[in-house]
Amino acid sequence: MGGAVRDEIMQREVKEKDWVVVGATPEEMLRLGFRQVGKDFPVFLHPETHEEYALARTERKIGRGYTGFEFNAAPTVTLTDDLIRRDLTINAIAKNASGKKFDPFHGEEDIQNKILRHVSDAFVEDPVRILRVARFAARFGDFTVAEETIELMKRMVHSGEVNALVAERVWKEWERALAEKNPERFFEVLGQCEALKILFPAIKISDKNTAALQRSVKLTEDSQIHFAVLLHDLSEKEIIELCERYRVPSDYRDLALLAAKHINHYKNIYQQLSIVKLFREMDAFRREQRIQKFLLACRAITQDDKAAEIFRSYLAAAKSVDTQKISSEFKGKEIAEQLDLAREQEIEKIRRK
Repeated sequence: MGGAVRDEIMQREVKEKDWVVVGATPEEMLRLGFRQVGKDFPVFLHPETHEEYALARTERKIGRGYTGFEFNAAPTVTLTDDLIRRDLTINAIAKNASGKKFDPFHGEEDIQNKILRHVSDAFVEDPVRILRVARFAARFGDFTVAEETIELMKRMVHSGEVNALVAERVWKEWERALAEKNPERFFEVLGQCEALKILFPAIKISDKNTAALQRSVKLTEDSQIHFAVLLHDLSEKEIIELCERYRVPSDYRDLALLAAKHINHYKNIYQQLSIVKLFREMDAFRREQRIQKFLLACRAITQDDKAAEIFRSYLAAAKSVDTQKISSEFKGKEIAEQLDLAREQEIEKIRRK
């Protein structure tokens, strides 16, 4: 079903298969040895493969947002009934165990034409689908969103549906988009349907930051670094507000703040004075792994790889100082003073080379 069939058609790795069962009841599934795991609607695990088998279902909108649904998984629900409520045509293709495809909404044709198109007007009932379309655009960077789908998404935005999105769902889709090959497309599509200014008012997509984001993807698969590159030109206040709004994990937030605050120090590392003071401010001696991520982010932003090499050499020189020896020779405040002095002297040796 859905993604597995789509990925097979696109010759992408199929990571997991989901099955839809038509004409069955929960009792019949249990008698066959399946284990029920779904709460909102019947989903079962196969007794041997542990793959998911969901009863075909229909949905009826009964409230605002993405939780306001009533489900019907009666044996009379057909496969077409189930597929018509999927988000995109490329995700509404089924294939049975013998390999026969069922594609009532021409999803395979849209795959061939590289188009992301909504299946039906049921799309408007779930605002998370706006984010999902944007994320699929990030995954399939050469696909375009159908004009009628963009217009439908605009209507959803104007009706206030995106205001019903909870922080966790926004962050989940945002984080997944950051891990894709073209994360900038996530924001471009949100901009097209006018959701960007509501969900991410501080983020501005330009050729410059799009290029930086793309460079970060080529440098690393680490989504934290992509996140830092995306937000590096925002103020500390804007970054904190955005992270608080969507309950962004602290490691993402801290790296973004570090990049925004110290990107100019990276650019000017060649002339930077008081390197040790900068390292202490960045907590570089204790958080070296985070510093390495900071350097990757800065490389993506500035395209200056040499500065990263210099930064690392200075840090290595500073860390080569024998702290135990200084601690044994001095007392109190003198220890920190002498330690900083020794570190600066080691860095100066590197500068003279």
